[in-house]
Amino acid sequence: MSGDGRAISVVIACFADERFEDVLDCVMALHRQTLRPEEVVVVVDHNPALLERLRAAVPEVRAVANREPRGSSGARNTGIALTHEDIVAFFDDDAAPEPDCLERLAAHYADERVVGVGGGVDADWCTGRPRWFPPEFDWVVGCTYRGLPKRPTPLRNLLGANMSFRRSALVASGGFSVDMARRGRYPLGVDDTEFCIRVQRSLPGSMLVYAPEARARHKVPRARETWRYFLTRCLAEGLAMATLMTICEPGERLSSERSYVVRVLPAGVARGLLDAVTGRNRAGVQRSFAIVTALLVTSAGYVVGRLRALGRKA
Repeated sequence: MSGDGRAISVVIACFADERFEDVLDCVMALHRQTLRPEEVVVVVDHNPALLERLRAAVPEVRAVANREPRGSSGARNTGIALTHEDIVAFFDDDAAPEPDCLERLAAHYADERVVGVGGGVDADWCTGRPRWFPPEFDWVVGCTYRGLPKRPTPLRNLLGANMSFRRSALVASGGFSVDMARRGRYPLGVDDTEFCIRVQRSLPGSMLVYAPEARARHKVPRARETWRYFLTRCLAEGLAMATLMTICEPGERLSSERSYVVRVLPAGVARGLLDAVTGRNRAGVQRSFAIVTALLVTSAGYVVGRLRALGRKA
């Protein structure tokens, strides 16, 4: 139980056979929490063989099949339906929470206005961070990126690899949208962002808090350390943001993204060039080039997505 008498359920969604060991690492990390979860539910997304392996390997947790359509949202909704505590935390299958993560998440629920709390996510690179990969784009690999607050702060949306919500908010918002979800390895999906927007829309006056001190480590496999993945993910993000625009109300539309583009990215480009010029980091030019290229690719995806939306309306 947490200090204010609350209890936490944990849901882990998984789908890939090659992440079997990662799921075990996540479960073991939950066993080491200073605030132990009351229950852990691992939801396997339409992979019966993986489900049986997990049931045999970790009988102390509840491993179940996704009862909804394929994708991260359906898996999370299945977990919500099978858990019971007032707070439900969600972790990616390849994200292992630090020992005090749940305790730090739970502490913010002492404020009744808070209906969701998300933590920081540190990239655990398979072969080490590529020299060209800018920290401003760590969201590409599902992690905390440069530009996010360094202190607990209300935010529009949380990082999906490490987030939690009151059950009342999950019920009021109707759960995660299966139409917005990631499916398998395809990196398109704005279910986390869309859900967070819908939570605050359904509960006026509520807050989502980003708590960077509540941390998890997110594995980044070799396949995601490449330029190809980097640019593919940026293109997908642009398409996703265009989709999000079609369902958001004017006051909800991309204010966070505009601040990121206007404030964070120019500073990142300048920092990279300065590092290169002063000799602090010769890869600074590569990082600056990556920022500019990624912004152009993301913008192109957004324009294509908007044109598609307009075409469907015509």
